[in-house]
Amino acid sequence: MTARTEGFDHITIVVTDLPAAQRFFGLLGFEESIAVVASGEQVSEYMGIPGWESDHVTLTLAGADVHQEIQLLYFHAPPINVDSGAGALDRTGFNHVCFRVNDLAAMLDHLAANGITPRNEVLEYHDRKLVFLDGPGVVVELAEWAGG
Repeated sequence: MTARTEGFDHITIVVTDLPAAQRFFGLLGFEESIAVVASGEQVSEYMGIPGWESDHVTLTLAGADVHQEIQLLYFHAPPINVDSGAGALDRTGFNHVCFRVNDLAAMLDHLAANGITPRNEVLEYHDRKLVFLDGPGVVVELAEWAGG
């Protein structure tokens, strides 16, 4: 058997406002499943960051056929370095995360009713409709595939 990945497991996002991040992803259907304070020698060593202490909140997508998870980190120590390039799509490294939706117009109405507006107009590209949002510390794209 050839070694290969079995698929996506999770994405971790460091945030400066934990309640706002939980609210944002909650509007997309993610629910808190675990909330702990991550700290101690073992965590610091694993992450390669001395003195690590953070809130570690795991959000999962309710009702999804396949487990999907976002982990939010809010640092107590050490002080974090805020990435001044976050949100810029013209740089190397992580660009954005995309979530599939079944009705983009309805999702955008839902988000707008909660004060979240898209970065751009909806783009029809190949077999899907796409739009970008400014998420907490990360750009989020929503995609509606033709035919559901």
